[in-house]
Amino acid sequence: MPYLQLDLNEHYPTATKQRLAEAMCRTYADMMSVDVRRISVAFRELGEGGVWRMPDPNAPAVPVALMMLDIRKGRTPELRMALAQALCALCIEHLGLREDRLNVDFTQHTGDEMYHPTLGGYSPDWTAEER
Repeated sequence: MPYLQLDLNEHYPTATKQRLAEAMCRTYADMMSVDVRRISVAFRELGEGGVWRMPDPNAPAVPVALMMLDIRKGRTPELRMALAQALCALCIEHLGLREDRLNVDFTQHTGDEMYHPTLGGYSPDWTAEER
């Protein structure tokens, strides 16, 4: 952890996904004060018709994208919002996603719910000193 996952309706070139993953990792590491080696990014390219939402209850569903962020528990709502905005901006820039059709969901975990064998085992719990 952290695990950043994008559910998408399209397929993208590997080089595009690599550049976006690197930008997301660097942005996350800087904003959340975390070792960049702990971050994983996944692109779930579900294909046309894979992810839908109804932004208008009186209109048909529209294709959308969803970003799921599994993170360590403890960050303020303001910091999480700033992170979501920054990561959304990267997705818009690199993938051409529409801001009004991209949502972000956070799942927060304690450090002992994240295991990194190459980094010594469990992640440490987040503390305010990491800001």
